[in-house]
Amino acid sequence: MQMTSAERVRRTLLREEVDRIPHFEWIVDRHVRDALCPGSTMEEFTVRMGLDAILTAPDYRREQVGPNRFRNEWGAVVEYSGEEYGMPVGGPIGTLADLDAYRAPDPHASGRFASLEKLVGRYKGCLAIGVHLNDVLSIPRNLMGFENLMAAFGEAPELVRGLVNLSVGVNLELGKEAAQRGADFVFTGDDYAATERPFVSPRMFREFLAGPLKRVMTGYKELGLLVIKHTDGNIMPLLDMIVEAGMDGLDPIDPLAGLDLGVLKQRLGHRLAFKGNVDCAHTLTNGTEREVVAETLEVIRHAAEGGGVIVSSSNSIHSGVKPGNYLAMWNAIRQYGRYPIRFGGWEDAGAGPAFA
Repeated sequence: MQMTSAERVRRTLLREEVDRIPHFEWIVDRHVRDALCPGSTMEEFTVRMGLDAILTAPDYRREQVGPNRFRNEWGAVVEYSGEEYGMPVGGPIGTLADLDAYRAPDPHASGRFASLEKLVGRYKGCLAIGVHLNDVLSIPRNLMGFENLMAAFGEAPELVRGLVNLSVGVNLELGKEAAQRGADFVFTGDDYAATERPFVSPRMFREFLAGPLKRVMTGYKELGLLVIKHTDGNIMPLLDMIVEAGMDGLDPIDPLAGLDLGVLKQRLGHRLAFKGNVDCAHTLTNGTEREVVAETLEVIRHAAEGGGVIVSSSNSIHSGVKPGNYLAMWNAIRQYGRYPIRFGGWEDAGAGPAFA
C-alpha cells in the first residue's frame, strides 16, 4: 500500500521498512532547481518533484551591513556568495563579559514560526515537515567566530560552557514552539568535524559537548519531535558519544571523510536511521549519470535492507551539482528503492528512466 510522504519519513526514522525509500535534500540550489523546474522556489520544487519532506526554519529579521553581508537577530554577520546558504564571518561575543550582557532572540516572539505555520497549513499529513534548529556548536561558532571558539576551548572554558548552555536552552524553547505548531521532525546542522578529523578532541567533546548534546536531543524527543543530526567530516573518533545522545537519524556518513555507510548500518542500524550519502563533492558534481546511478545503487545495497535509510546527497545539492546527475539519482531512488528491495540486475543499470 502506498504511504504518504509524512508516514514514509516517520516510519523510516523509526527504522521500519516502508513502501519505498524516501528522498529529500537539505538544500537544492536555485541553479539546479531552475534547470529542472524553471522559476521554482524550494517549496514548489519539493512539491513538483515529489520529495518526501518540506523544510523550514525559524524566521529571524536581518539587516544588510555590506555587499552580500547581513546581520541577523543573533548579532552574527553572515556573508552570501553564489550558494543558497551564507557563511558566518563575525559575531558579537568575544569575552565572558560579552556573554553576560548578551540577549538571544526571543524564541517565542510573534511571527518566529510564520513559515512553519504556512507549511503545516498546506502540507501536514502529506509531506513530512522538518524544522532546522541547532544543538551545541553552530550558535557558539556564529556568536564568536570559528577560530575564536576553537581557541576558547583551551583559553576560556567557562565562556564555551556558557555559549553551549545558551544554545541548548534557546533551541529547546524553539523546539517547544515548533512542536506546538505541528512540525514532524527537527534537523540540526551543527558540524563537528573536517574531512580529516574532528574540530575538537574526543576528550574535549566529552567534557564540553557530549552532555549538552544529549540534553538537547532528549528535549526534542520529549516534545514528540523526531530528530536527524547532521554533521560532515570524520566523526569516527566522536561517533559513540554522538549516537549516545539519542537522535533518530544521522546524516550524511561523509564518504569524502572515508566513512562507510554499510559498516555503520551493520553496527548501528538497530539504534538509528541514516540519511545520505551519494557523493556531492565528486560524483554528483563531476561524474557521469551512469556513475551517479551506480553509486546510488551502492547506497541502497549497503543500507536499505530492513528499512531505516533516506537516500540523498552527501551534504546538499549545491550549485556545482549537474542537474542531470541530480535527476539520475532521483530516478534511481524511485526505480530501485521500492520494498522489498530486489538486488538482481542492478549491475547493468544505466541512468534510469527519463523523467516524466
